[in-house]
Amino acid sequence: MQKRELLDSKLLQIVIDRLCRQLIENFGSFNDTVIIGLQPRGVFLAQRIATNLETILGKKIPIGKLDISFYRDDYKRREIANVFEMDIPFIIENKNVILVDDVLYTGRTVRSALDAMVDFGRPTKVELLVLIDRKYTRELPITAQYVGKKVNSIQSERVLVELKEQGHESDHVWLFDKNVV
Repeated sequence: MQKRELLDSKLLQIVIDRLCRQLIENFGSFNDTVIIGLQPRGVFLAQRIATNLETILGKKIPIGKLDISFYRDDYKRREIANVFEMDIPFIIENKNVILVDDVLYTGRTVRSALDAMVDFGRPTKVELLVLIDRKYTRELPITAQYVGKKVNSIQSERVLVELKEQGHESDHVWLFDKNVV
């Protein structure tokens, strides 16, 4: 399988605008709502979502970065743990939290994020926003409330999200066979 483009820059912006409108529809003015991006790649998407929301709502949206490295269920089995910056500069106690990640695959990253987040307080509600939902690959019963695009994929395929914030020339989301590329 060749690399197949799922989203280009223009379509990605439309998807992000739609996701922001859905968030506003469900959370209103974001008075008691915060956004937390999962390190590493979910942070870039979370920042873009927050920037869009700030433009639409005309107010600052609290955004944080959550590292799940030490909460992963395979932490002790991995030789080298990638550790990323954790920055949650607000209290999540009694807040609505929107967890943001780029791709929902097995659900294990989200489970780890829920464990990690509890160390910062007990939110009123937690909802998940993902850019790509890889259907039929879940190992845990986890689902996203906000999805940019659902993709049918098999185990040998991989989704690659390239955003300008990551240093790429333009935004692209690709699906490819990891055994070929």
